[in-house]
Amino acid sequence: MNDRLCPALLVSAPASGQGKTSVTAALARWHRRQGRVVRVFKTGPDFLDPTVLERASGALVYPLDMWMGGEEDVRARLYAAAGEADLILIEGVMGLFDGSASSADLAMRLGIPVLAVIDGSAMAQTFGAVATGLARYREGLQVYGVTANRVGSDYHAQLLAGSLPSDLTWLGALPRDPAMALPERHLGLVAASEQDDLEHRLDALADAWAAHAQDRLPSPARFVEVVLPPVERLLEGRRIAVARDAAFCFIYAANLDVLRQSGAQIAFFSPLAGDALPPCDAVWLPGGYPELHLAALARNARLRDALHRHVDTGKPLLAECGGMLYSLDALTDRDGVAYPMAGLLQGQAAMQARLSGLGMQSVQLPEGDLRGHAFHYAKAQITPSPLALTINPDGGPTREGVYRRQRMTASFMHLYFPSNATAAMSLFLP
Repeated sequence: MNDRLCPALLVSAPASGQGKTSVTAALARWHRRQGRVVRVFKTGPDFLDPTVLERASGALVYPLDMWMGGEEDVRARLYAAAGEADLILIEGVMGLFDGSASSADLAMRLGIPVLAVIDGSAMAQTFGAVATGLARYREGLQVYGVTANRVGSDYHAQLLAGSLPSDLTWLGALPRDPAMALPERHLGLVAASEQDDLEHRLDALADAWAAHAQDRLPSPARFVEVVLPPVERLLEGRRIAVARDAAFCFIYAANLDVLRQSGAQIAFFSPLAGDALPPCDAVWLPGGYPELHLAALARNARLRDALHRHVDTGKPLLAECGGMLYSLDALTDRDGVAYPMAGLLQGQAAMQARLSGLGMQSVQLPEGDLRGHAFHYAKAQITPSPLALTINPDGGPTREGVYRRQRMTASFMHLYFPSNATAAMSLFLP
């Protein structure tokens, strides 16, 4: 075995909304400025944080999830990164100990130290109590250091730093400053492609980090060699049309990798720009924000007609979450205005004020078992009966229908292709 050593940190927090992405982005951009190669990963299913972290680090960001992708998938990605990086950063999900496969579980399993991010905006000495609790809660967890987010002044930062016990290292703070805040909307951060001033915000984060940055790296972590079996070349010579724009932007880089490794040629197109459907053997309509672009989607009659011909002739089409919403007869926005959609699957949906589906999901399809997740604010009424229902492995209430019309497959579930590459690629075969 040819193990590799590389400094690494898992950036976590007591809860969501503490500033994990801001600190991870600041670290990535600052170390990149020092001439280091930084590779960033995101714990769990997430499409939006990675787009920001890719801009901060200058490299693609992949998800790490012991259940969705499996431990071998996680270890193989980290081993590959350790061969080229000077620093590996992993942004955690939710709070440090939240979930049945938590960020703490991942850190301990992989032997990676934790950088704890705590929102200090409404506390002083209690900061030390929270940090101590994170560090002591689970025996064997290694906390490398603590940083504060949204501090009000240098004096405020001094109070927070002074509250830490001697065995916890203060790594500094980011100020409460709208110029470096990362904008959000109902599904999370605004995607990087929609933030015209993102480079300015990333530079502001790195500048703020530079005020207290220590130009040293944590001790190297050890990454064991894992080589995954090659993806079967089931799609050799086949052309897959993939919708990609602000309405269809929830695409795992790992999914595109699997398509390419299977021999597929990928043709991206933009429904929002009025693009026609490229010549193709199969179509993928990924998730995203169709609800924010309903008028433009409703106007693209040329694409709608082409998709009908595609499905009617028995060609494969995969529609995930936002892609499925676009595939329905109509979608109603939060103001109650309904817009005609593609009409590929009989039914309609409406946007809700609250989450309608959330959680990890698995499903048994004729092509094989696949894993992924659901996260949406829409409620759909679909006329055909589902081919299958997803299962939440954590026992949560979300169960999504998977619908099949000839070789069209549609669901609210976002599939993680590496969970079963053969089954995923079979969805694009006649």
